Amino acid sequence: MTGSEGLWAQLRRPPGGRDARTMLGALFVDRTGTGVWAASSVLYFTFVSHLDARQIGLLLGVAGIAGIAGSPLAGRLAGRCSARRLLIGSHLLRLAAVGGLLYGHGVAMLLPFVALTALGERGAKMLEMLFATRVAGDRRTVYQALSRTTANAGYALGAGIAAAGLALGTDDAYRALALGNAVSYLLAAALVWRTAEPRAGRTTPVASSAAVLGQTAAAHPVGAGQPLGAGAVDAPRSPWRDHHYLLFVLRDIPLCLDDSVLNVGLPLWLVAHTTAPHALVPAFLAVNTVLVVVLQLRVSAAAEGPRGAVRAVLRYGAALLLTCLLLATATGGGALAASLALLAAAVLVTVAELLRSVSSWELSVLLAPERSRAAYLGVAGMSQSIQKSAGPPLLTGVVMAAGPLGWLGLGLAVAANAAVQHRACSRRLAALAALAAQPASALTAATAAAPVRRG
Repeated sequence: MTGSEGLWAQLRRPPGGRDARTMLGALFVDRTGTGVWAASSVLYFTFVSHLDARQIGLLLGVAGIAGIAGSPLAGRLAGRCSARRLLIGSHLLRLAAVGGLLYGHGVAMLLPFVALTALGERGAKMLEMLFATRVAGDRRTVYQALSRTTANAGYALGAGIAAAGLALGTDDAYRALALGNAVSYLLAAALVWRTAEPRAGRTTPVASSAAVLGQTAAAHPVGAGQPLGAGAVDAPRSPWRDHHYLLFVLRDIPLCLDDSVLNVGLPLWLVAHTTAPHALVPAFLAVNTVLVVVLQLRVSAAAEGPRGAVRAVLRYGAALLLTCLLLATATGGGALAASLALLAAAVLVTVAELLRSVSSWELSVLLAPERSRAAYLGVAGMSQSIQKSAGPPLLTGVVMAAGPLGWLGLGLAVAANAAVQHRACSRRLAALAALAAQPASALTAATAAAPVRRG
């Protein structure tokens, strides 16, 4: 079963059953509203709130900083409270924040509402990821592919709704779009309420990875003094004390740069440094949306499991390096050559996005101890939030300021980081597999001999 037939079959019978299908519906509604707001927010702040470009930049910057805190905060709370109710609360928090944006005036009054919107958004995304790990089990990569396909369809629909409203260009039309976003949060919360609380521990036990990782363990033997994997008996309960996991999250930040390259790098590079027609800019998003819908399930299947996830990290580095090479060469020819190079770059950066969406998420789950998975995933979610804040200024202030050499340097740096991430994750997963492959008696003895950690 391939193509759209396979996609629709999976959507009708997603991993996790009825609750998963309902959650995908909530995600579609949520992302539709988010797409409406993303396409209209700058114009809303300009014409309804009467803010200038500097003030709008300040609002977006504060939103990015607040979003960084949303994921670890939600993860910490999810370890103690109902994840389902926290997700409903995240939707309702954003509902209240958008209501404040509708009636607030001036930067000082709008800032807290923008911050709360970003905080709730990043928290909701982390909780959706946690829901998938608990409901979909060892088929979480399939669920992730379906969720990304659903999200992109929602974004596309939201952008289309926004285009219709923006064509009117009136204050009432802008307010109606903002109100539509608020309604989407309410509907999403209602759909989440219809699901059951996902049980922790429905994921595949760590030991099942031992056979899959046999070749990896042979290639990266566990030596004396090498840190054990996240499933080791002495793994810290707090991700903030697990410096190996924190290094994984730190290295993951540059591996999320595809988002900024697509949404910031390609359009600005086309406008300022090539002779390609400006009308090509919307095609980048169209190419991205279509390829995600068509290829996400296939890429996810290829990158499923520990070995597939670590291989996808290397492929991500190669795809982004080729993207940067195309952007560097797009300045040397005429309009046709530049257009072809930029469109090819849009295809490659979308491939990188597809690989990252699976590998980053799958590894963040595999490297986290199950007993503290919610807190660990909350910290892992920071990588995308930090990239969203740091990525655009990095591209505009450093990479593009250096010209074609800047793109070449970025591509090489990301590819090198991907190689380091690949090796580090392979070694940690190999250690995890070696531990899981031990006989039960040896594992019991290791547990008894492990030092007791307090606090």
